Amino acid sequence: MIWNNESETLTDRKKQSLQGELLKNLVNRMYKSIPFYRKKLGAVGMKPGDVSQVEDITKLPFTTKDDLRDNYPFGMFAVSMEDVVEIHTSSGTTGKPIIGGYTKGDIDVWSEVMARCLSASGTTQNDVVQNAYGYGLFTGGLGVHYGARRIGATVIPISGGNTKRQVMILQDFNSSILTCTPSYSLYLAEVGEQIGVDFSKLPLKAGNFGAEPWSNNMRKEIERKLGLLALDIYGLTEIIGPGVGNECEYKCGIHICDDHFYPEIIDPETTRVLPHGEIGELVITTLTREATPLLRYRTRDITKLIPGKCQCGRTSMRMERIMGRTDDMLIIRGVNVFPSQIEEVLVNIEGVEPHYQIVINRVGTLDELEVHVEMNERLISDEIKVLETVERKIQSDIESVLGIKVDVKLVEPKTLIRSEGKAKRVIDKRQL
Repeated sequence: MIWNNESETLTDRKKQSLQGELLKNLVNRMYKSIPFYRKKLGAVGMKPGDVSQVEDITKLPFTTKDDLRDNYPFGMFAVSMEDVVEIHTSSGTTGKPIIGGYTKGDIDVWSEVMARCLSASGTTQNDVVQNAYGYGLFTGGLGVHYGARRIGATVIPISGGNTKRQVMILQDFNSSILTCTPSYSLYLAEVGEQIGVDFSKLPLKAGNFGAEPWSNNMRKEIERKLGLLALDIYGLTEIIGPGVGNECEYKCGIHICDDHFYPEIIDPETTRVLPHGEIGELVITTLTREATPLLRYRTRDITKLIPGKCQCGRTSMRMERIMGRTDDMLIIRGVNVFPSQIEEVLVNIEGVEPHYQIVINRVGTLDELEVHVEMNERLISDEIKVLETVERKIQSDIESVLGIKVDVKLVEPKTLIRSEGKAKRVIDKRQL
């Protein structure tokens, strides 16, 4: 089902014309209102008048996550705070989050693109959307909420957790659309099976799953156990949250809302723009974002672009499902985790060395995070009770930073493998 037929089925000529006009207006506005971009554009000899068509985007500088951190909290805002009606954040490596600001216009765009994404999974005003993404500073919950409200569907803002209650609501409220992380959907299925729920008899018909990597094999498992159509939704807090794109029922790529988000693929090493079909790093420009617009933002996500009209009728640019990342960020149960966050905790704990290893396992349907930490010579001679206290301290401190459960194991000095090059901090044992 197509939500906005006019915008989602634009001809190439109309789309390029629209994107060019939006890009020209965007650069002009950013140059005037954001000192960071005025300096950045000046450094490459660009002024607003130099942009007249969408092809000129390749002359413009990139924006990175470091740029956002360096300008924390409001240095990247293009509007005054009195025009900002909402703020969301994502986690960062130093405890300082990435900020996303929203004007009323941004919320309107967010509602629109999320309506498109939910419609791609068949959501209509007659559906009941059980929204098990987290509400709060995380963009997932409210993004889905706004889109479902735009469509006119009934929204159950249940958020995450309390799984037995989730299953009860699925049964009692006739939920037909499920939104959550893919791993949590399998956990719902597992708990439901334990208490005797027959999902084939529930009205569930589709799910929009994202916020963590998942494979086609996992998709098949979700569809088999829950009896629904499982589709991938893509988004980033930096860009707008969920709503950048979504798969349609043909599962042949994620449809990007490219009248709002202009995608490019670059070689992550040389930054050369790659032709459609070649694998590289996804770069996105927010053509219509008002509060926190971004120019050529390097997402670090690895994928490829797929042009051409889809069987569903949409002409929007598609991208392959995310194949990996160019940085060290992990996604555990929908939460962004950086090894450096764990390292910062460890350097403040007496008795342990800055040598650690992160081990990720998939137990059942959920990811489990384990951190192995080397003791120093002094600590190894202490009593078991002391060691247990140190383990609990490390576990508590890491969990307070990451916001997810972590198992900590102290290991003897010099037992973790050293490397002459970049240390191998992460062992990912998940079979995605």
